[in-house]
Amino acid sequence: APKETIKEVKEQEVYMGEIPLMTDTGSFVINGTERVIVSQLHRSPGVFFEHDRGKTHSSGKLLFSARIIPYRGSWLDFEFDPKDFLYFRVDRRRKMPVTILLRAIGMTPEEILATFHDTDTFHLQGEGAQFELVAERLRGEVARFDITTADGRIIVARDKRITSKHIREIDQAGVRTMAVPDDFLLGRVVSTNVADPETGEVLARANDEITEDLLDKFRLAGVTALSTLYINDLDRGGYISQTLRIDETADQWAAKVAIYRMMRPGEPPTEDAVEGLFQGLFYAEERYDLSSVGRMKFNRRAYPEKIDDKAPGWIKRFYERVGAQGEDGPGVLTNDDILAVVGVLVELRNGRGEIDDIDHLGNRRVRSVGELAENQFRAGLVRVERAVKERLSQAESDNLMPHDLINAKPISAAIKEFFGSSQLSQFMDQTN
Repeated sequence: APKETIKEVKEQEVYMGEIPLMTDTGSFVINGTERVIVSQLHRSPGVFFEHDRGKTHSSGKLLFSARIIPYRGSWLDFEFDPKDFLYFRVDRRRKMPVTILLRAIGMTPEEILATFHDTDTFHLQGEGAQFELVAERLRGEVARFDITTADGRIIVARDKRITSKHIREIDQAGVRTMAVPDDFLLGRVVSTNVADPETGEVLARANDEITEDLLDKFRLAGVTALSTLYINDLDRGGYISQTLRIDETADQWAAKVAIYRMMRPGEPPTEDAVEGLFQGLFYAEERYDLSSVGRMKFNRRAYPEKIDDKAPGWIKRFYERVGAQGEDGPGVLTNDDILAVVGVLVELRNGRGEIDDIDHLGNRRVRSVGELAENQFRAGLVRVERAVKERLSQAESDNLMPHDLINAKPISAAIKEFFGSSQLSQFMDQTN
């Protein structure tokens, strides 16, 4: 793009309309009558987690959702559906798998899986595999084969449920690895792309399920180490991994195009338009602002002070990487913000954490006169800005003075309307 050069600067004072003065009793005199502006209560900017109280689906299943509300800008919602897929939607438009958003902010499937899941490691052998044991994760599972110590003493017999006592014994016996048969691996999900060590050919992509054919392929190619997602039905759901499966986009660009198509259906996705729209949604300061209150509420909710010891490893890793956020930050969203919200939401679904009470006054804010008038003034200014830009883009825009460009009507109209006929502007009746 050519560097823009400034041709000339003309300065001039321009009349921008008038604004009513407040009397010292806090009222306004509008058209000769005394009026007051009532404060407004609205939902505080920030992030809110809630569930549908089992209303949506006939089974009465709780569907959790999160909503990021900015002071101004697009709302971003995340929600689970009854099948435990996680979706996001922008401004209540149609929902899309959340992994599309994660891809659009530049994450690969491997990174997405690593961010929201812990992994198990296996070392393949000619028959079966060595499983690197994390004893804690076996609790509540049914042993599919004898679990033994190095000298052959059986700790858990086959088909028995593994209890906390067993786990203590396994830890004390110092069992770190365990020989497991092939069928222990089947149905697990690969967490990274697995490539042939010699040719570099990709044998399995991240998030592929392990089948017998796949294991044969791995052995043929000489793959030894395998890392799989640790998922159970109790408190470690594979929600993100499932959602990644229904996500049709191939890469970051495709994801951005998909978001563009949702926001602007029917328009051709040119490169500039797609990038511009995506950046403008949550990352542009002129289009999106959480406000300082919103940022403070957001950080308090999405970046907790201390993390529970029982929390999954991926949560701990995430907060270690992000570090303490404190109360302030940018007014726009960051990629970590999105990840933090999805993380808290997945944990809610896993049964850890509390939802917010929308009616609680801590989640509401008071807008008083100044702020309400300011918002009206901003709306008026935006209109004036558009008019000025349009006027400048016309051909005969040479030797114009500022007052030829600026029409103060929209501003004074907005203010007049606010004080004169807004719901919040009320006639102050004084009964004697």
